[in-house]
Amino acid sequence: MSEHGIPRPAPGTWAPPPAWQHPVPGQPAGEHPTATQPAAGPYAAPSDTAEQPHVGQQPYATAQQPFPGAADHAQSFPGSPGSAPFTPAPPVPQPGRRSGRLRIGVAGLLAGALIGGGAGAGVVVLADGSDAAGGGTVATQNVTITNPETATAVTAAAAKAAPSVVTVYVTGASGAGSGSGVVLTEDGYVLTNNHVVSLDGAGGSTTVSVRTSDGTLHDATVVGTGAVYDIAVLKLDDASGLTPATFADSDDVQVGDLAVAIGAPLGLSDTVTDGIISATGRAVATGSTEGDATVIDALQTDAAINPGNSGGALVDGAGQVVGINTAIATVAAGGPGGQSESGSIGVGFAIPGNTAQRIAKEIIESGSARTTYLGVSAQTAAADDNAEIGTGAEVVQVQPGTPAADAGLQVGDVVTAVGDRVVTTSAELTAAVRSATPGDAVTVSVRRGGETTQVEVTLGSTTG
Repeated sequence: MSEHGIPRPAPGTWAPPPAWQHPVPGQPAGEHPTATQPAAGPYAAPSDTAEQPHVGQQPYATAQQPFPGAADHAQSFPGSPGSAPFTPAPPVPQPGRRSGRLRIGVAGLLAGALIGGGAGAGVVVLADGSDAAGGGTVATQNVTITNPETATAVTAAAAKAAPSVVTVYVTGASGAGSGSGVVLTEDGYVLTNNHVVSLDGAGGSTTVSVRTSDGTLHDATVVGTGAVYDIAVLKLDDASGLTPATFADSDDVQVGDLAVAIGAPLGLSDTVTDGIISATGRAVATGSTEGDATVIDALQTDAAINPGNSGGALVDGAGQVVGINTAIATVAAGGPGGQSESGSIGVGFAIPGNTAQRIAKEIIESGSARTTYLGVSAQTAAADDNAEIGTGAEVVQVQPGTPAADAGLQVGDVVTAVGDRVVTTSAELTAAVRSATPGDAVTVSVRRGGETTQVEVTLGSTTG
């Protein structure tokens, strides 16, 4: 049971997402299965640290890493929407029948790439004997506009944002990997994904290094994490004069807006891909090798995102960050005795910038972040004639002393909306709650006894 009385279920059927990690020399390579979307499972609950799984979802675990003294180094940077910049491989064919199942996995780390079926010796595929800090990687290439007459909106956006995107190298006891990050302050606070610094939940201590856009390699410390939101903050040693990213108001993002992803897919720093915002408010559940799962209230994009893009920037046409790239959908393709996955299929997901800023600011100030919660366990309510169609999130348990209990929510209620956001599944309820700020007052639409009513709820928070 959690501190709010929410039961911690046994692991469900989600498998962890791909990490593409290679072993440290002398250790055997392990398998890193991806998150598979199975048939209907048990519950999901928008609570604090132990949510019941929704359809095919594992429970959560909040793995905060306190950072003593972090408050002494807290930078004052705007956390409000629209603020100024912070100041302080294609699918591999497999024999046999192919499955059309969609998998959601974190955009992942890059840890070794295959050369003729063998794992590369370094973090990246391009050099033999490269070290865990990224030796042997492709040289950093600054994005510049050399011909204004032929420059496009993507050119301009990349030129503005690329100096604020870094490559993150992580080494642990069982392997090494790389991801991306976004500079928050001139003196070296960097935002990335929790699954990047934890090597997709591999556990144990890790060593982190960060290469900035000018090619400088810094040692880095993990200030803290918000595992529920898949956010982590790093502090670079001896950093100064970095270029902080400018954040836009992610609430203003519209479907069809230009989207430019910048990061280090497959370890290739300063890679730029473009597309559009395909959807907003997309509830996406991702897993990790620890058996945990994270529901993010994502921006969906068709800009190519691949392993190694995790933690990098998704920017708009003005070069302002609207999201932190974190997950991709892949299509399983496999026959008897094996499975494989495609790379980018044009369905990628990013944590909205407003949420990422709030969590990062709290981590810098205190070493940890608050989790917004409602205080119920819920399962997807299915249509009578089709169990695959969700009609809301059915409350199966209300925890005493929580915002839900105080507002009068009852077992059997079916939540159909949070504010003006429609809820059709338990995952969507989780995402809607998590995207709000603790203390926000929201109107929850509830179907009860054949009638729909509105309940006012002031959302709570928990830390750790």
